[in-house]
Amino acid sequence: MATDQTSTAGTPIEGRPVRIALVGAGNRGLTYAAWIRDHPERARIVAVADPRPEARALVPTATGYGDWRELLAATEANGGPLADGVIVATQDREHAEPVLALARAGYGVMTEKPLAPTEAECRTIVEGVEAAGVPFAVCHVMRYTPYTDLVKSVVDSGVLGTVTGLDHLEPVGWWHYAHSYVRGPWRREDHSSPMILAKSSHDLDWIAYVTGRRIETVASFGSLAHFRPENAPAGAAANCLDCPVEPSCPYSAPKLYYPALRTTGGAWPIDHVTAHATGPQDEAVLTEALRTGPYGRCVYRADNDVVDNQVVAMQLSGGATAVFTMTAFTEQTHRQTRIFGSHGWLRGDGERVTVHDFRDDTTQVHEVGASGSNAADGHGGGDSVLVESFVTALATGDRSHIRSGPVESLGSHLAAFAAERSRHQGTVETVPPR
Repeated sequence: MATDQTSTAGTPIEGRPVRIALVGAGNRGLTYAAWIRDHPERARIVAVADPRPEARALVPTATGYGDWRELLAATEANGGPLADGVIVATQDREHAEPVLALARAGYGVMTEKPLAPTEAECRTIVEGVEAAGVPFAVCHVMRYTPYTDLVKSVVDSGVLGTVTGLDHLEPVGWWHYAHSYVRGPWRREDHSSPMILAKSSHDLDWIAYVTGRRIETVASFGSLAHFRPENAPAGAAANCLDCPVEPSCPYSAPKLYYPALRTTGGAWPIDHVTAHATGPQDEAVLTEALRTGPYGRCVYRADNDVVDNQVVAMQLSGGATAVFTMTAFTEQTHRQTRIFGSHGWLRGDGERVTVHDFRDDTTQVHEVGASGSNAADGHGGGDSVLVESFVTALATGDRSHIRSGPVESLGSHLAAFAAERSRHQGTVETVPPR
């Protein structure tokens, strides 16, 4: 069905909300859709492409398509885009084809990170969207949080003097790692991507963004240290529901999912386990999902292979150094950062920033306020600001609202691939400038 007022991507839109198509109506896609739903005067979702009818039904105001190819066919039949922009929120290995095809069709594109699981595919995506000339944003949500704005404003103010080093920790959290990276969709590199891409491309991107420095050289070490068969407790069963040692196991599925069902109303992480449990009354449904699906299996007897700890040492442009640590073995909380400068240092915990000025030996604490640290909590406000920025860029034609464009994102991806080469080969790797 043809639509009216089809606009050219990048041209200011006047007199109507921005129209968005959603490709992939999973957790991330629906998170972005929530902001649009709550701001109908700013944007509307007019199309949703997902092979699952129940997922498409969660966006009832949109025309449904079985996948992005059906959306593309409808676009061609229409003689042009059915929307001003598209959000691609498919799994890691399913970004390249829809992004390239829909960009060529004239849609502005916002895509989940990582761009793709290989360097070649990432380069192809960037070259393709640049050739198409459409607005393009990558979901590096950490760039868009109020906390990041605060850290960057301190660095840019000069109060720290010349930045000489940075120490950054990503505390994934013991239960979050077990959920997403042992039992969940990101547990295997051949199903998604290496951990440094799937989880920590956010962090490499953030380090470059807040310091204003390019990552030039990396050395990395890491492994799957704990979640291995030989580390299973004596007597452990293949499924937590049958396991005699489950009550004392920190990675117990019942310990994680039954309380979450009572408190989340079926939201994340329950919606990954089953789409049919929405509260305590559905405990039997959850039990069946744990019995028959991947989320009830023993973390020591799964088929996961992504690392559970990794360190990356970096040389940044201008001579500064940085160290990044990702570990599963923490509470699930905000990233922790220290930035060292010639005239002061900064310590940040995701909610506040402490700055010590060497000039007068004073310390100031800047509060951002409590905000969520993970996907369930909107990434500290980053999810909402990202979508708003993309919509604003489409509405005004001003792409400067997009903080995470193709060139910026490619840089952090290239650093991640270099870190993986270093980790596997025991080498110091140069990160190509482009």
